[in-house]
Amino acid sequence: MAGLAAEISRMLAPYYSEMSLMLMATILVVYGDIINKYIKGVLSPCHFIVRAALFVVVCAFGYGFLTLYGAPFLHHVIAYLPWQYQGIGFIGAFLLVGILAEQRRYI
Repeated sequence: MAGLAAEISRMLAPYYSEMSLMLMATILVVYGDIINKYIKGVLSPCHFIVRAALFVVVCAFGYGFLTLYGAPFLHHVIAYLPWQYQGIGFIGAFLLVGILAEQRRYI
């Protein structure tokens, strides 16, 4: 089993940065509506123009920030796993996000 895990990690290792970005984007897609609902609640007392401007700023810069800095953070977290299990860690993370999306009725 450890040999198979090491082989998977060896094959996926060149793509860990891209996989981190894909994982972060997937998390934001699954949970973006919760973030947007919270922002909508916070901004609801404001004037329409202020609400619209702040929503655009939060979406553009907030989600951009989470994507740019969240993906390397996810890569850093996966790097804590022993090398031979990092590929399995990524696959497990994607499966976990898929299960969580299913529970939220996204699929």
